[in-house]
Amino acid sequence: MKQSALLLTDGNASPRDCCVAKVLEFFGVPSRNLDAADFPCANEVGCSTFQKIRFLCSAGVFLRTIEAWEQKPDHTRWWTKSVHSAFVYPGDDPESVQRLARILNGGHGVEVCQINPGGADLAVSDQLSGFCGVMTGVRLTASKSKSNGNLVLKTGKGNAINIISLGDGGIFLKLEYKGVPVFFSTSREIIDIDTELTSQNFDVLEHFLSAMPLVLYIKWAFAESCWNAPESNACLVIDDPLLKPTHGFVDFQELLSLMKQHKFSTNIAFIPWNWRRSAPEVARLFRENPERYSLSVHGCDHIGAEFGSSSQQRLHWKAQQAVERMNRHESITGIHYDPVMVFPQGIFSEAAMRALKRTDLIATVNNDVVTADPYPRAITISNMWDIAVMGYPFPLFTRRYPWEGIENFAFDALLGKPAIAVIHHDYCSDHCANLVSFIDGLNALQCAPTWRSLGDVVRRSCRQREVSPGNVEVEMYGTELRIENRSDQPKHFVIRRRESEPSAIQRICTDSQEIAWKPVNGHIDFEIALNPGENRLIKIRCHDVVEKRYKRDNLLYRLKATLRRYLCEVRDNYIVPTRSRFAGTR
Repeated sequence: MKQSALLLTDGNASPRDCCVAKVLEFFGVPSRNLDAADFPCANEVGCSTFQKIRFLCSAGVFLRTIEAWEQKPDHTRWWTKSVHSAFVYPGDDPESVQRLARILNGGHGVEVCQINPGGADLAVSDQLSGFCGVMTGVRLTASKSKSNGNLVLKTGKGNAINIISLGDGGIFLKLEYKGVPVFFSTSREIIDIDTELTSQNFDVLEHFLSAMPLVLYIKWAFAESCWNAPESNACLVIDDPLLKPTHGFVDFQELLSLMKQHKFSTNIAFIPWNWRRSAPEVARLFRENPERYSLSVHGCDHIGAEFGSSSQQRLHWKAQQAVERMNRHESITGIHYDPVMVFPQGIFSEAAMRALKRTDLIATVNNDVVTADPYPRAITISNMWDIAVMGYPFPLFTRRYPWEGIENFAFDALLGKPAIAVIHHDYCSDHCANLVSFIDGLNALQCAPTWRSLGDVVRRSCRQREVSPGNVEVEMYGTELRIENRSDQPKHFVIRRRESEPSAIQRICTDSQEIAWKPVNGHIDFEIALNPGENRLIKIRCHDVVEKRYKRDNLLYRLKATLRRYLCEVRDNYIVPTRSRFAGTR
């Protein structure tokens, strides 16, 4: 039977209760509300089921419940036998926090203080890896997080364990009531994942206290029933470099040595315009080290906002031209490329996503998630928490700069997202010292990622859960999925993928067979059975666009494209390094 959540309320769910329910739903955890006055009731709540109860409620509701139980020994015995754990958060009654904390801490004194954002760092415990997972030991500066108005508990004596601490106080604590673990968050806010994103990416620093405790609890308490990524993958992307022995501060031989030493992989977001200009010795490095080096598609000409246009016909032609150029580059150099689009300057339109859907590309990877259209669609926090943004006609995987902090990459991994980092050549100006420090930090996480090519990162990105013995539900994101049965028993996989235009799909197949599929309420569903250790690559292919071919770019456009490419190389290879040398001599 699936693990499920019980939300205890005061009769009517508060805004915080509703936010908790949304996060549970995001992770695929079934939940229902129950008035605290009716709890516990063995027949109604599920004492007779195989799963112990996991419940979530405000401090005030929990306090009133256990105070009533103190007079009823039968209820206390029921609690110990039937409850797995509880997650508690502040409600509208500030006094209840201190009173409840004192009870849960065995009657020992508890000091409740306002957080001083200029104080010590926020730190996730390094002693509770089974609970904290990839966030184990992560630290971040409290002054950079939105912590004003939140509380910190200083427990001194007692049984409290700080999961997230600030100095000698706890922001998120593990306590006990009658032998059952109670996880106590002091954050006055619970994140509302339906809120529209106000930036181009989600920053966990902005929401650390309102999001982290709840997500950690859900991933631990509902490990068997919530969505999980089968593996954690990573790739470093460097935008723009031409495949010459050096480009700006990137030395491809030096970078290869660092990749081998520090165990990471690099994808070059390659500008298709440069398809005839790769040096043979660099091409050989890529061919001989496919586990370290890979290429993706970085626009077409890399001119301004070339994929920010609203012209469907031109966008489709540009996408096809980019793919054709990459195919020619592959035939000349022997370097297989990943069919993944990285938008120049991060700019794209809704029309561009519709155009890319009708090509052989499998996904886009981008820093920015909001289109350049005059009236872009709203992107919510829940969209950003997903493995990829699926609100557009074509999947968009997000990536981050190293200076956004290890905590953001770790939180992405906690959500099941791949760690895709991006730099430009100038980030290597110190012979990659900063880059190596970042890579070592990522590899030092409790759940270190597996480094792959960008294409393999996309193909292996999914989330899944076992709904019954031998039956696995899978959510697919890119238009290709590498699915694997890692168990020693045959398994049946039911795969779904969000799809707003099922009529565009021509076929779904593996290398050896066609797969029957059906549209269901904004998704497409299909099934596949795998033997132990077996894996298959599933491909979704769409019909091509039926329209006349777009006319070639005119001479003026081609001259501008040529001039821009050479001027950019002058900037990267001469101007930026010269400025850097002068800056270093000051």
